[in-house]
Amino acid sequence: PMGSERMEMRKRQMSTTQETPGAAQAQHSTANRGSNACCFCWCCCCSCSCLTVRNQDEERARRTSHELQAEGIPNCEESPAPTLEEVNAWAQSFDKLMLTPAGRNAFREFLRTEFSEENMLFWMACEELKQESNKNVIEEKARLIYEDYISILSPKEVSLDSRVREVINRNMLEPSQHTFDDAQLQIYTLMHRDSYPRFMNSAIYKDLLRSLSEKSIEA
Repeated sequence: PMGSERMEMRKRQMSTTQETPGAAQAQHSTANRGSNACCFCWCCCCSCSCLTVRNQDEERARRTSHELQAEGIPNCEESPAPTLEEVNAWAQSFDKLMLTPAGRNAFREFLRTEFSEENMLFWMACEELKQESNKNVIEEKARLIYEDYISILSPKEVSLDSRVREVINRNMLEPSQHTFDDAQLQIYTLMHRDSYPRFMNSAIYKDLLRSLSEKSIEA
């Protein structure tokens, strides 16, 4: 009887051992599914990338928002094609260049090649703000200008000194059409002194001038 009981125990042990790998494999598979699905639980698994993915999604959403805002900005102002006289006048002074939509469009195209188009966009936004009279619209546009061009978190932040930033922060308590006047003047001066001379020597300006000159000769 003792021998038969021992034989029976061995059979049971062997049977259990054969079943164990399958069970262990099933448990391991379940554990893997669990670790991959940790986004659906409240735990914070150090081995998963849930937080990384979430941060990337949020960053993508912010970037998309900025891109959608940028799409709302026209590629250029509506204007007739510049004449040879106008293009020659641009070389006389920066004020004459900025006076016409065609001049601003050509200069803006050049600024885009230097990755400083935000200077022109900011200047244009300030000009648009000055045309508003509705208090609610002024406050909303001032807020958007601040977020787009003044905030240090914006990819389109313009370069301003600390004094002008302090003025803007005070003005933002009660926004008006002239909230950004000091900043607009500083950016206008920056474009005049820094970018304008390079624009006059750029291929964009020279090609336009040559093209209009050739058409004038043919006519």
